[in-house]
Amino acid sequence: MIADLPEVVLSLFLIFCRVGTCLLVLPGFSSARIPTQVRLFVALAISFALSPAVLPTLSPLVKNANDNQWLELMVSELMIGFFIGLLGRCFMVALQFAGHLVANCIGMGNALGAGIEEQEQSTAISSLITMTATTLIFVLNLHAEIARALVASYSAMQPALGFGARGSLAAITDNLSEAFLLCLRISSPFILYSIIVNFAIGLANKLTPTIPIYFISLPFVLAGGVVLFAYAFSDFMLLFMEDFQNWVLNG
Repeated sequence: MIADLPEVVLSLFLIFCRVGTCLLVLPGFSSARIPTQVRLFVALAISFALSPAVLPTLSPLVKNANDNQWLELMVSELMIGFFIGLLGRCFMVALQFAGHLVANCIGMGNALGAGIEEQEQSTAISSLITMTATTLIFVLNLHAEIARALVASYSAMQPALGFGARGSLAAITDNLSEAFLLCLRISSPFILYSIIVNFAIGLANKLTPTIPIYFISLPFVLAGGVVLFAYAFSDFMLLFMEDFQNWVLNG
């Protein structure tokens, strides 16, 4: 047992490389609001929890590897974990983009608030949408499904085969396209609202050039946008979480 201890420790470290790097960029766990020490211990806890299912896969590789192969395994696991987390991050980046788009369409682009996923300020609408999505990830138990997906990733992306850059780049491109098309679809009512309202205001301002229509109409545009956001918010988040859940469960 003592003779196998170095191989077991190195295998656990390789599990931590994939899990920790994934959580470093994954939505929810990677939030700047979570202290670094908490994120580190969460990654360690998940790595130890997954080790009984993963060690039989990694132990033979580690036992028969030399120093150069161990380093290659470590770099490969880091890249695979970062790639898996980046696929999930694509959805949150697209959602933040949709939040900024919605805020600008309803006239709240200058209403800034504290960011949820980063330290920089963000629009209040974007912060609300991001915070709701992050909360729903944990409420719907998707963080546990992500742990199961990490175990399944050892079959789909085997450590012995290394990190495939070409296939990973193609998967990220497809994921980005899907995520941004989703957010364009769910924010389309606000885009349509902005086009109609701004066209009407521009037409009214052209007919009555002596009256500052833009400044007079701004409170009404904002009120209409807030009402539309209140009605569409539940469907907005429902469509996003359905797609994110489908990615977590099916890869």
